[in-house]
Amino acid sequence: MKRQKKSIIRMNTRSRYIMLLLAAGMLGGCGEEKKEASEQEGVQTVLPSSSNEVTVTTLKKKVFEHQLVSNGKITATEYADLTFGTQDVIAHIYVKNGDRVTKGQKLAELDRFKLENAMEQARNNMAQAELELKDVLIGQGYSPSQMDKVPAEVMRLAKLKSGYEQSKASYEMAEYELEHATLTAPFGGVVANLFTKVHNMASGSEPFCRIINNATMEVDFNVLENELPLLKEGDRVTVTPYTSTGKVFHGKVFSINPLVDEQAMVHVKARIEGTPKELFDGMNVKVSVFRSVENAMVIPKTAVVLRSGKQVVFSLKNGEAYWNYVHTMLENLEYCTLAEDGDNTLQEGDTIIVTGNLNLAHETPVKVTGKTE
Repeated sequence: MKRQKKSIIRMNTRSRYIMLLLAAGMLGGCGEEKKEASEQEGVQTVLPSSSNEVTVTTLKKKVFEHQLVSNGKITATEYADLTFGTQDVIAHIYVKNGDRVTKGQKLAELDRFKLENAMEQARNNMAQAELELKDVLIGQGYSPSQMDKVPAEVMRLAKLKSGYEQSKASYEMAEYELEHATLTAPFGGVVANLFTKVHNMASGSEPFCRIINNATMEVDFNVLENELPLLKEGDRVTVTPYTSTGKVFHGKVFSINPLVDEQAMVHVKARIEGTPKELFDGMNVKVSVFRSVENAMVIPKTAVVLRSGKQVVFSLKNGEAYWNYVHTMLENLEYCTLAEDGDNTLQEGDTIIVTGNLNLAHETPVKVTGKTE
């Protein structure tokens, strides 16, 4: 009985072991079937069901309009910060911010009472000094009516003794302060930065206002050091204010600062054509610099794709896409140029694919649906 029980237990153990092996095989088979099904599904997902439709163009050498984009700031060609010659109470202000003024127009005026009084005292002191000078010359034996015959050294000592030179200096200062009690425009322009009120003291350190001659405006902007060879005086620029609705202004580069700053930037200035009233001093703008490059190999930027981190352009040969490594140089919003070096295998006259090239591989059959110039 004990032997029969042991044999039965051994048979049960073997049966369980065999059943486990069969179950494992079945699971493995299901896993392989699922793996094959998923791989087939992945292939069907990657491979397009329809033919590769592309558009092409013919590679040609032509004039390329290089575009360099930067941020800039509008500045007036001419402006002046005006300050009163003396600190006193402002009696009248005749203009406000934004007013257009002409050369010599009165802008503001100080209280003239103290200044006129000081001028009168200086005039009297000057007259008194002249009398003292004549007395000194008479004492030296010279006639006051013939001062041109008095020796220079005698005249110098006589003026010092009479206080003539000191009185003259005081008179000239009083005259200067009285003249500058009235602030006038040095040239025609627009009033800006006027914040002082009537009956307040004029500041001797801060300007009363600024006059901006906005008849001619400039734009200041920076370019990168490596972009400097692509820039020269006379290049065309367009200026677009960020506050404007599509309004574009034109100009030309007239100044390139021959210095690279710590941020590897170069300062450039361009003069804007005409007298644009929409531009204000200090306005932030977008600047585009254009330069024509002759005899360049030009292609649309859409023709260039990346493969393993390298630039590739597909050419069309016998209905198939052919892989070509390229190296692009200059670019604008739509086009770029190809470097004509050993890495570039494309030649003028080749047909290149410009759209539908994102999923292409070497020698992929394609169908041409259009051609661009």
